[in-house]
Order: sequence, then C-alpha cells, then structure tokens
Amino acid sequence: MATSPRLNLVFMATFLVLATSISAKEYIVGDENGWTLDFDYQTWAKDKVFVVGDTLVFNYPASVHTVVKVNGTEFQQCSTSASNGIMTSGHDVIPLQTPGRKWYICGVGKHCESRNMKLVITVLPQTSAPAPSPIATSTSPKLAVPTIYGFVVALFALIFV
Repeated sequence: MATSPRLNLVFMATFLVLATSISAKEYIVGDENGWTLDFDYQTWAKDKVFVVGDTLVFNYPASVHTVVKVNGTEFQQCSTSASNGIMTSGHDVIPLQTPGRKWYICGVGKHCESRNMKLVITVLPQTSAPAPSPIATSTSPKLAVPTIYGFVVALFALIFV
C-alpha cells in the first residue's frame, strides 16, 4: 500500500518532535556514589554534555547533605545567601531549563570547601531540527491526516522498529 507524501511528512515531523523529547537525559550526579564527600565532581562532569531539557538528580542521605544552587562567586567561596534555594530531600531533581553555567554546592558545614562537594556544569541550548516546509492544502478529505494519527504511527514505529 502506497503512502502519501503528506502522511510521510506528518510522520517525520511527529518523529522529530518525539525524538527531541525522548533525547533528554537524566544524570545521576556522581553516578553510584551519589552526592557525597570527597568525590571529584568535575572529573565526573567533564565528559558529559548537558543540554537544556536534561535533568540532574542529586542522591544523598537527607539529614547529612544539602544541594544549593549558587552563582559563580558563591561557588568559589563555598558560600550561600538567603536567596538561594536549599534542597534537602535526598533525591533532588533539577531540570536544566536554560543554557549557561550552573553551580551547585553542599551547604552543610565545610562539605564544600574542605570535602569537595561542589559541581559546576555548562548547559548547552537544545538544538532542534529545521521546521518542515509548508505544504499546499487541499480540500480533499482523503488528504487530511489527523494529528493523532501521526502520533500513533510514530509510537508504533518507536515500539516495533
């Protein structure tokens, strides 16, 4: 059975949208070590590419550590201000929503300055595929393809291919 060019375009556009959202990564900070004392987080981060849409997950004992998002100066000085949001859940999930440098420290005692509990990363902008060129519309109902059909086709392609 032949497919129409319009159906192919709908499928490709849907696939690109889904692929972009599926490509977001979740990074467990420190991997199996988690957010802990005396771990080299800069070495951990150096080979990773962080992109808008990814998330960081800080795992640690809730009563022992914290995660504080700070600026560059606070990072260098291992200090926090009243405006910093202090996370204490032990499983802090931080969505990377904007590009640029991001700094995180542990705000407990001297964990940052003496025990290396600090992480700096650079988040890159999300790249997107170019928008498909416009298609001439037709009044023929045979050429109209509901959007949901494109999502269903893309889902089946992802599952069965």
